[in-house]
Formats: sequence, C-alpha cells, structure tokens
Amino acid sequence: MQTPARIEFENLAPTSELQAAIDQHISDLEKRYGRATAGRVIVRGPRDCHKTGGQYQVSIRLALPEGREVDVGRTPKEDERYADLTFAVDDAFKRARRQLQDQARLMNGQTKVHEEQPVGTVLRIDPSGEFGFLAAADGHEIYFNCHSVLENRANIAVGAHVSYHEEMGEKGPQASTVRVLSGHGMRA
Repeated sequence: MQTPARIEFENLAPTSELQAAIDQHISDLEKRYGRATAGRVIVRGPRDCHKTGGQYQVSIRLALPEGREVDVGRTPKEDERYADLTFAVDDAFKRARRQLQDQARLMNGQTKVHEEQPVGTVLRIDPSGEFGFLAAADGHEIYFNCHSVLENRANIAVGAHVSYHEEMGEKGPQASTVRVLSGHGMRA
C-alpha cells in the first residue's frame, strides 16, 4: 500500500495476536493483488448483547486505483459465529479478498461490462406478424423481423416497451435482437 493501513479498535482492547492476524491478512492481500493504495480496518467489540447478540463487527475499506474501492462493512445479523473474534476477522478479510478479486478482474479488463441496451416502443406490426417497427428514444424508426424477437414472439404488441440491439441493415437501421420488457404491452 502507498499509505499504511489504519487499524482501529472500538469497545475492544487490542492484543498483539489480533494485531498480528490483521497485519498478516493485509500482507496476504497486498502480496496477491498489490493494488490497494490505502486502507482502514475497524474492529468493533460487542456493544449491547441484547441488540447484537455479542457479535464482533469488522469493517474493511481499501482504496484502489481508478477511484475503485473494496468496502466490507455489514455483519450478518443473528449469526452466532460472529461471537468469535477470529471468525469475524477471517470472514471480513475473506469477503474483502473476493471483492478485491472482482475489482482486479475489472481493472485488467477480464470482466465484460455490458453496455446497457437502448429502450424503444413498438410502433406498428405488419398484419402478417412477420415484421414491425420500433421507435427509438430519439424518435427514429427501427425495422425488426419477428425472428429477432427473443423468447415468446406472441407477447409483442403495439405500445410494448422493448430493449433492442441496433445495427445498420440493407435498407436502414434494424434491430438484430428485441426483448419485450416485462409488464409492458403484453397481450392477455
């Protein structure tokens, strides 16, 4: 890390063993991923046994390049395993490791970030039911063939809201895939 991780304890006296375990977890994350620029770990002792059931809470925040972060905070309610401090610390770092793996994949371009598909409205459908036209958000018309409608073609109707993938066809814009958005324009 560019800045050493801050480790704080609330309602709990830190022990050298606990400090060493947290330092080891941080070191393991750094060795494996080496992307965190700063970090903060807060270990909270049980406050009110009636409300939390005597559970320990461990929060971890790691700042990553490109404005990304890992944020582990909530402890599952009514899980008696969190009454064990070692379990609470190990579980929080396990969740942080999973988030860090996901962020590392995104930063390395290994995970596709799907572009949101545009949404349009079915303007008209040919009486034969073989093709129709959509109105895009900007108002231009897009041709679609009944074979480009995903799932049940019988559910598409004039006025239905759909998502689609647009491409340029021989005679202008056409939708290569059309998906009826649930609850919109469905026939009875």
